[in-house]
Amino acid sequence: MADLQLGFEDKLWQMADKLRGNIESSEYKHVILGLVFLKYISDSFTERYEEIKANYPGMEEDRDAYESENVFFVPKDARWEYIKSQAKQSTIGQIIDNAMVQIEKENASLKGVLPKNYARPELDKTRLGELIDLFSFNVGSKEARAKDVLGRVYEYFLKKFGTTEGEFYTPPAIVKLLVNMIEPYNGRVYDPCCGSGGMFVQSAKFVEEHAGKIGNISIYGQEYVATTWRLAKMNLAIRGIDANLGERDGDTFTNDQHKTLRADYILANPPFNIKDWGQQHLIGDSRWQWGTPPATNANYAWISHMISKLSPRGIAGFVLANGSLSTSRSEEYEIRKKILEEGLVDCIVAMPSQLFYDVSIPVSLWFVSKNKNGRKDKVLFIDARKMGYMETRKHRELTDEESEKIYSTYHAWRDDKDYQDIDGFCKSATLEEIRSHDYVLTPGRYVGIEEVEDDGIPFEEKMEKLTLELSELFEESKSLEEKIKENLRGIGYEL
Repeated sequence: MADLQLGFEDKLWQMADKLRGNIESSEYKHVILGLVFLKYISDSFTERYEEIKANYPGMEEDRDAYESENVFFVPKDARWEYIKSQAKQSTIGQIIDNAMVQIEKENASLKGVLPKNYARPELDKTRLGELIDLFSFNVGSKEARAKDVLGRVYEYFLKKFGTTEGEFYTPPAIVKLLVNMIEPYNGRVYDPCCGSGGMFVQSAKFVEEHAGKIGNISIYGQEYVATTWRLAKMNLAIRGIDANLGERDGDTFTNDQHKTLRADYILANPPFNIKDWGQQHLIGDSRWQWGTPPATNANYAWISHMISKLSPRGIAGFVLANGSLSTSRSEEYEIRKKILEEGLVDCIVAMPSQLFYDVSIPVSLWFVSKNKNGRKDKVLFIDARKMGYMETRKHRELTDEESEKIYSTYHAWRDDKDYQDIDGFCKSATLEEIRSHDYVLTPGRYVGIEEVEDDGIPFEEKMEKLTLELSELFEESKSLEEKIKENLRGIGYEL
């Protein structure tokens, strides 16, 4: 967690631990993140309340004074102070549900979004009360907002408990790299499987970091899982990001909620290798202009869907399992061949393994573009598999310098500015070369082998040194073996 040093991770873990054994771990994040949201808007409300009290006494309950500063108005019975005072009551679940209802009534943009199931019998109310007691840190003050504490708390829980079958929380390093590659300065940004909205949050950050305005981009998204869709709405609402995520959750393939959308930027991490995605209901769909994707794997359905949504100047960056680069299944092969021949595939980046939390599936980043002026017959391949460092025994991270090396290489190639092929790292391959590899897009086939600097020591000399070292190791091994046997004899055991 290189970029998540909150100082209260232990407290967050304790909060999750309170729920252990009471409900499924997959439910933790929905219980806790609902409370996180409640705490956030209450903290920001309280801070604004004190400002109004000091400067405009008597107007503390005037909701206009809050809306003018983009602060959600929180009714009295929904404020954290009141909820905490009731934490030991057996009715605490109902009190929280009522708080959520009141907040939705006061803030139209949150209607139908907040969780209201804290009163359900299976949620232990004693543990729920203890959970509220643990929540002592401020996530909504101006200082906390400046440090994006809430976003990082969200990341923590989504990272810890954010996976379901085939769908994985996208590591921040991958999201940042995707955003820096396609540079969504202004226009329509779309994620067809938006999860909790992480791609949008990072896009907004990118715009702000480059002296732009969030209003320069329009956000469109869709999410199939109802609880995750609500999470995305909350995540974006508290960051002041206006987004069209459809009327409700919905299947992107069978219930496309943005049928007429043509996006300038698409960012996505679609669920990998989904088998039953509803192909039988979509035969003849206009999105399959490069061929109908197979019924048993949705990877190429996602690719086709995203390309069909691009505007004439649009570019898409998305994550897919490595198998999609070289699959020989006839339907997928034909689609890959056609989009390559049309000059749509812009760049492929092979990523290091173990970047995802809890899964080790190797992935690549695809970039497809409708606007490849002067490079329609070329594809840039980048092999970043050797990058990154092991942050933990199971998880790898990319450094900012490595990420910059990748996107700077792509930009130099795209803009025709001082780009050069580097053996073992990047190669601008022609369509003719790709045809000769039967349209396989695995970067390792194109970038070659990294040149190793000659150390000047003759081969024979190196071998002599190595065999001598090996001989010494054998001798040491033999000596240790005898010592172990001797020790065993000493306690009455003979080998």
